[in-house]
Amino acid sequence: MINIFLDPGHGGNDTGAVGNGLREKDITLFIALELRRLLQSEYEGVSVQLSRTNDETVSLNERTERANRWGADVYISIHVNAGGGTGYEDYIYHRLDEDSLAARIRDAIHEEVVKATGFRDRGKKRANFHVLRETAMPAVLTENGFIDREEDARKLNDTRFLRMVARGHVNGLERALGLRKKQKTALTRVIVDGTQVGAFAERENVLRQVERHLGRARQIVLEQVRE
Repeated sequence: MINIFLDPGHGGNDTGAVGNGLREKDITLFIALELRRLLQSEYEGVSVQLSRTNDETVSLNERTERANRWGADVYISIHVNAGGGTGYEDYIYHRLDEDSLAARIRDAIHEEVVKATGFRDRGKKRANFHVLRETAMPAVLTENGFIDREEDARKLNDTRFLRMVARGHVNGLERALGLRKKQKTALTRVIVDGTQVGAFAERENVLRQVERHLGRARQIVLEQVRE
């Protein structure tokens, strides 16, 4: 089991950066919730916790202490930038070597987010941020576009684009941590007289549906599908 701690930056009384009618705290929460959904629905052996799941105030100490108490294997802090620039960048703790696990995770996420979003590549960086310094596990902080840049803000106001941001993070984590995709369930689709009446994973459920319709159906077709 791999424990992944997601930290949507800011929240509650702390809006984070604001610009173009957007608030950082809302964007980071959307990305983090989508990240959790993707990780839990698509991968085996992954457990996910968030520092917050709604618009609440959580101190920096609370965030890192929760991750440390839980025994997280990876800490991902999600942010949106400001200051007139454009594009994507990310950080690890400034005292870590470039061959550290944190650096490898950062590098994989960096490449996948830039690929998924088309954001300008602002580089892989280091900093002495609290969430990078006080975590007992490899930690990465990502800065996903500039909220005060109109071009970036248009993208950050699009939920489809935010899902691409989340997908880039997930693809990077898959690469860096060797996450295993879940096996797709084989379903049997029951079609009666050209109309689908159900799709079932269990053989007994398939037979039950067939028996229900045998008395009146002229044609029953069973098809194997993947979902």
